[in-house]
Amino acid sequence: MKIIQLHNKQSTLIKKASEQNREAQQVLFDQFSPKMLGVCRQYVKDIHHAEDLMLQGFLKVFNNLKKFKGDGSFEGWIRRIMVNTCISYLRKKNPIQLTDEDYVFNDASIDNIENTSVEDIQKLIDQLPDGYKLVFNMYAIEGYKHSEIANKLNISEGTSKSQLFKARKWLQESYIKVNEVKNADK
Repeated sequence: MKIIQLHNKQSTLIKKASEQNREAQQVLFDQFSPKMLGVCRQYVKDIHHAEDLMLQGFLKVFNNLKKFKGDGSFEGWIRRIMVNTCISYLRKKNPIQLTDEDYVFNDASIDNIENTSVEDIQKLIDQLPDGYKLVFNMYAIEGYKHSEIANKLNISEGTSKSQLFKARKWLQESYIKVNEVKNADK
């Protein structure tokens, strides 16, 4: 039995795909599209729009494969392209409304979140106002720092922090309301 190292196999696929080899591109698409659809879905509620954005993102990936130098993970590179594609879409669709207010930032936590399904949490995130949702996803899901978010969205770091604070507070209040309704129905 011959053992093939994944890194070498992926490097070969990337090289072939960058040379417009459609089979290699298909293999990469099949490998990464489920995760990247999830990334796009975080930013765009409608699954059809998320699929369109994922496809646009993969078009960018395949057009720019020669720019991937192997510094870091390939998946991370694709993910960044997907996030940027979603941000561009959201900017064009509707200018993102962010406010620049001062708040005292606390890291309050939600009790009993273990009993909440991923679908329920996603529904709450989907209901966030666009500005809150964008900053929340970039910070909490993608791991961007406030300085990176500020740079990408052309806002101040304080605005990024404020939007994250408001998103967390909104999610906490919504979570409490949903649980109160669920408990009242029992």
